[in-house]
Amino acid sequence: MNAVARKIASLPRRVVNAPRQFVGRLLDWPPLNYALTNRIPRRSLTRLAGQVARIRHPLVSRPSIALWRFFADVDLRDAGQPRYASLHDAFTRELKPGARPLDADARAILSPCDGVVGAMGRIRQGMALQAKGQSYPLAELLLDATLAGEFEGGQYATIRLTAGMYHRFHAPANCLVESVRFVAGDVWNVNPPALERVPRLYCRNERAIVQCRLADGSRLLLVPVAAVLVASLKLHCLQERLHLRYRGPTSLRCRARYERGAELGWFEQGSTIIVLMPGGYQPAEGIAGGTRVRMGRALYRPVAP
Repeated sequence: MNAVARKIASLPRRVVNAPRQFVGRLLDWPPLNYALTNRIPRRSLTRLAGQVARIRHPLVSRPSIALWRFFADVDLRDAGQPRYASLHDAFTRELKPGARPLDADARAILSPCDGVVGAMGRIRQGMALQAKGQSYPLAELLLDATLAGEFEGGQYATIRLTAGMYHRFHAPANCLVESVRFVAGDVWNVNPPALERVPRLYCRNERAIVQCRLADGSRLLLVPVAAVLVASLKLHCLQERLHLRYRGPTSLRCRARYERGAELGWFEQGSTIIVLMPGGYQPAEGIAGGTRVRMGRALYRPVAP
């Protein structure tokens, strides 16, 4: 723990929580939140945030980590190490072994990450729900009408990672990752105020389409979506790091097998993952919009025959 963090920890709890609660109440007002995180030069600030986060000099890294921990309500008790040389290292931290146990049902589709479940449901007429009153066509999200058609009648779930969460993501089932498609785009915030105001937001933002083949031959898709201050993605099956300045091929073939729960990669800060599943699944018990989940919890289970 650095000197700034120690000073904060030594203060009375009510003194520490007052500014956090004040800022939290301000940002909970949707119009202000939307203006502060979207009516800004999003791409320029996102590139700048990525550069600052990688600075390892203690005069930059220590205050930035302390402020992040203070305002993002970060819990590092399950982190693999107690100290980090940069904010980037802290964001992309690993966990202690066994920190995320997997659901015992080998047939379940697991949550690939920590996060808050947003919209979820059945795919009907090629559409999925973004937020109340806002839907989007899967064909536009995937830029492939044929691929989108494979999931008609299937299920979708959107999982949003907040700034203080664990930011690595994992295989939701035993699978073969067959390809990744990178889609350049904007970096709108992906929080509720923006989702309610920006039509087809997920289809506008930068994203990757990760095609996975399950053991029964059916296809499952993971779509990590970028956001303001968050536009860099690392997948272990690719040499390339996908980010705002990436100019390489957009269709990237790979063939990598993963056991359920195995690490696939990480966001360089945090964002959203959309999971698209074939038919034959239903939400696991206790899973609904607003549910806070951890990687390894059952997200969907097979429908009983």
